[in-house]
Amino acid sequence: MFSSTEPFVNMLRQRGPKQGPIHPHFQKKYTEERDKRLRADGSAQFVRLADSDRFKHLQDDPWVDHTALNAQARALQDGDNIRFLVLGAGFGGLLFAVRLIEAGFAAEDIRLVDDAGGFGGTWYWNRFPGIMCDTESYIYMPLLEETGYMPQHKYAHGAELRGHAERIAAQWGLADKALFRTRYTRTAWDDAARRWTVHLLETRGRGRGAETRAHTVRAQFVFAASGILIAPHIPRLPGIEDFSGACFHTARWDYTITGGTPTDWDLRALAGKRVGIIGTGATAVQAVPHLARHAQRLYVFQRTPPSVDVRGQRRTDPEEWRTTIAAHKGWQRARCENFNARLVPGPNRPEADLVADGWCHQPGYAAILGGEATDAGASPIGGDPEAIARHVAALHAADVERAERVRARADAIVANPQVAQSLKAWYPVWCKRPTFHDDYLPTFNRANVELVDTDGRGVNRATRAGVVANGVEYALDMLIFSTGYASPVAGGGSLAARASVEVRGRGGRSMDEKWGKDGAATLHGVATNGFPNFFLNGPIQAGASASFTSMVDITATHVAGILKAAVGRVGESAAPTDRLVIEVTRDAEEAWSMEILKRAGWFAAMSGCTPGYLNNQGESDRADPQARIKGARLAPWGEGIGSFEKVLNAWQENSQLEGLEISIN
Repeated sequence: MFSSTEPFVNMLRQRGPKQGPIHPHFQKKYTEERDKRLRADGSAQFVRLADSDRFKHLQDDPWVDHTALNAQARALQDGDNIRFLVLGAGFGGLLFAVRLIEAGFAAEDIRLVDDAGGFGGTWYWNRFPGIMCDTESYIYMPLLEETGYMPQHKYAHGAELRGHAERIAAQWGLADKALFRTRYTRTAWDDAARRWTVHLLETRGRGRGAETRAHTVRAQFVFAASGILIAPHIPRLPGIEDFSGACFHTARWDYTITGGTPTDWDLRALAGKRVGIIGTGATAVQAVPHLARHAQRLYVFQRTPPSVDVRGQRRTDPEEWRTTIAAHKGWQRARCENFNARLVPGPNRPEADLVADGWCHQPGYAAILGGEATDAGASPIGGDPEAIARHVAALHAADVERAERVRARADAIVANPQVAQSLKAWYPVWCKRPTFHDDYLPTFNRANVELVDTDGRGVNRATRAGVVANGVEYALDMLIFSTGYASPVAGGGSLAARASVEVRGRGGRSMDEKWGKDGAATLHGVATNGFPNFFLNGPIQAGASASFTSMVDITATHVAGILKAAVGRVGESAAPTDRLVIEVTRDAEEAWSMEILKRAGWFAAMSGCTPGYLNNQGESDRADPQARIKGARLAPWGEGIGSFEKVLNAWQENSQLEGLEISIN
């Protein structure tokens, strides 16, 4: 363990992380392909739907039942003073609520707020054809053991995931505790009242003339669970305002245009239509095969090819579920721990592989998760440039077999050699989230499907009749944006910047201002000084996992433990807990941030990645030295999520609430 962050900081100031030798055949190709995609405008090449006058309507909720919600009893009234307010009603928000209840707090004291029309988070909004989770449902779907639910498939489809969120809400008495169609616009700490004042805006109908209601509520504790990828964006295409065809974003799939429903993917309205889809990330990989089955002509506009490995989807065998998968108490936690440990190369990687899918056979992905030393026992996680170089080289070496196998898969499946070549991903596995699908690559053997490979440049512009790519105009009846979301590290990585809201702590200081000036600073990734009784759920300065729910459950459990211990301490003094305040000290958050920086060298392989949301479209690599140092503070725990959980458990067992100030006056 390095005792100081100085070597690593000096390295960032000088020229960024020094990479070691990459596989000779890959080095030149990776660099060439990355450089094609670098753009001077970086993240500015996109516009959030919320910020676009012309396309703002594309983010409207197509699923909400306003009549039903308007008839229900309200979970929150203007002026309410509540104990626990959870901002978000997806799996992250539900886990915060459930772990609070299991820690002994009453469901009646909890309220959730979400701008969706129901529970589910990303699984509420995303209902595109083919949607399913990309990690095994047995580990991704939280609280399976507690609910006794058996997923229908190894990889659950979207409707089942949404239904599971509703199941959790019902089982823990939360179904009537959520105020939907409501976004929080401003959250400010009132030191005298020892409460957060939260400004809410509720939408009670559709269209421009829809009724809205502004509410102000007060909460003793606030939990931010709005997710990571939450702001859909589209490219700033010249001429896009003139396009006369139908268009929508995959985050708000429009079945009134395509035909079908979220549970019936017969897209019959596409018959005779020329359809274009821009973007080839994880969403497009799942949706493209369904579009191809129904459209007269499908054009897939590709800037960067996805890495597409075998999915191996199958139905859950009830006998295997009963006798093997869910056969003992604590099975889901053990399975999650096994999965996370299998993603990390090193001497402590478990021999048993319970999940046994593509994730577990790509050890290089640890570059983005953290993990054990890869340099013959010498830790690469400090600031020694030579050790970091060897570490990066080891990660590249670990990725060679997977990279070659996945590229060979394109040759084996796609009949046209030129198309197969265009579908090969020339970047290491950690630069973009890998995908797994059995039908995407075969789709390009269909006569009605054309891959428009833009060789890294993207689509040039739009016209009234279609779009122009590679200097060729493609006439379209329909244009689908599968272009993803704003980067979670934009704006300093603060929750406020990510969710486009205002969060003001002590003295009226905004979270954006604090993190923008000094960089991220937390204790365990769950709380930051100056924002008392306000809790986060990572992954910044917390553990990272390929299975998002593993991470948020660990942080939610940790936060519930903090609250239980703090209330217990106050209760021993017979003092009332309604004025309890919990706040991280500056020394504690800075000490934790230094621990993050000590280990940030682990993530050096991210430098030089092809542009994407992980590096804010390449802007992270172009940052000045000071910004690079601040950027390093956004890193997860560099030793991996298993180590992170052990650190939290040891801290909890000590039960001294070290680094926190607990007050009731």
